[in-house]
Amino acid sequence: MSSACPSCGAELETPLGCARCGGVFTPEPAPSPFEALGLAVAFEVDPKELRRRLLRASRVVHPDYHGSSTPEVRARAERASALLNEAHELLADPARRADWIVRSLGGPTESEQREMPRAFLMEVLEWNEALEAARDAQPGSPARAALATLEADLRSQKLAVLTALARLFTPLPERGSKSLSEARAQLNALRYLETTLTQIEALRLEASSPS
Repeated sequence: MSSACPSCGAELETPLGCARCGGVFTPEPAPSPFEALGLAVAFEVDPKELRRRLLRASRVVHPDYHGSSTPEVRARAERASALLNEAHELLADPARRADWIVRSLGGPTESEQREMPRAFLMEVLEWNEALEAARDAQPGSPARAALATLEADLRSQKLAVLTALARLFTPLPERGSKSLSEARAQLNALRYLETTLTQIEALRLEASSPS
């Protein structure tokens, strides 16, 4: 993971800059999100460590630290800072992190595989019926009150999907492995769960808004 600074030879925590000499680099091709933050590719990521690495790297490449530098260096700093922020946003989101891993290992994209786990589909039908009933009901009705139970069930299922993804990615599968297709199916389920939870939150806000 580590490499040496081309200017001073110090070990780099990120290929985008050097903490010792303050150099800012634009490696080609651009580093992956994991490389940008000096992490090994893995599904399990410690949020505190992720944030710590972002802050350490930002102190090296943030444009504010290069205000008196040449336009070329400032441009490199802006590019490096943007790459760091993009990497952090992606790795901080379990769904985006898993999606990146699947694609990087040659697994199917969402457009190439839309199926969800078979056992999940029967529950989806029940959840959709409960959500439709709530949409057609008035605030304060039993159908709306049932959303609390539905939300709890969905959050429990979301945790189960994340656990399944962690299992599929520990250890990381080989490139082109069949388990990448299984991971995509779990990701499709996760996307459905997140979308439905967002819809429930919208209904809750609608009910709490003054008429």
